[in-house]
Amino acid sequence: MNLIAVSTEKYYIKEVDTDKKSIYCHHDLMGELLIPTHKHDKAQMLYSEGGIVYVTTETRTYFLPARHFIWIPGGVAHSIHPSSEKVMMRNLYFPIEKDEESFYETEGIYPVNDLLLQMMLFTNRWNGNLKKGSRNFIIANAIKAILPEICRTKLPLSLPSPKDMRLLKIIDYLEKNWGDTILFSDLASRFGFSERSLYRLFQKDLGMSFIQYFTIRRILKAIELLLEKKLSISEVARTVGYNSVPTFSNTFFKILGQRPSDYLNGVEILKKG
Repeated sequence: MNLIAVSTEKYYIKEVDTDKKSIYCHHDLMGELLIPTHKHDKAQMLYSEGGIVYVTTETRTYFLPARHFIWIPGGVAHSIHPSSEKVMMRNLYFPIEKDEESFYETEGIYPVNDLLLQMMLFTNRWNGNLKKGSRNFIIANAIKAILPEICRTKLPLSLPSPKDMRLLKIIDYLEKNWGDTILFSDLASRFGFSERSLYRLFQKDLGMSFIQYFTIRRILKAIELLLEKKLSISEVARTVGYNSVPTFSNTFFKILGQRPSDYLNGVEILKKG
């Protein structure tokens, strides 16, 4: 796929930090397949509709599905890769305040509940700087204020970026074979490791086991397939390597906090208009 890079004069470079005290708001179709690596002083809350968005920082790749948002602290370099130019992005950029809660200092993906969804809907027609003290600023700031209360648990919708060259080859193999049954013993043998040494490599370089990594990768792929709406839930389960639909559903629930059917019923509620 050819990526279409955008000009460095885009709003997120040129305008977000022009008023240090404002909350900057931007709702629009992506229009491109890559927002290249950049950073801004303000923290970013990004909600998307109509497709999958990958957000890559120096250490991780985050997977942002429908009806979820990602919080990116100020000063964190990141790039954004939507699955389609027609993905709708809804952004709020918040100035950093003194003595903020720890929630605002870490990256994370969280589900959007009905309360937050309605508050985001209220900002639907806003764009540009919301001046401090204005009515719209107060409403947007209220969105920020409630996040630590309603977003108690970050979802594991990200995968760490491997640094060890030996692991890069293994991850590439897993990316090409996520629908297959892969035994850890076979994987170790294929790449010339003992099971113990490969286990240690995963833990040291990625901070998680092979099972954790491969399970998350499969569920992330399952979310993509569910959103495409071309396959049934049972077909998606089989495609990503689960022979048992209940096992797939239980694993999906452990990672996303929703059953596949419930997730599908809740996506794309917030519409432009």
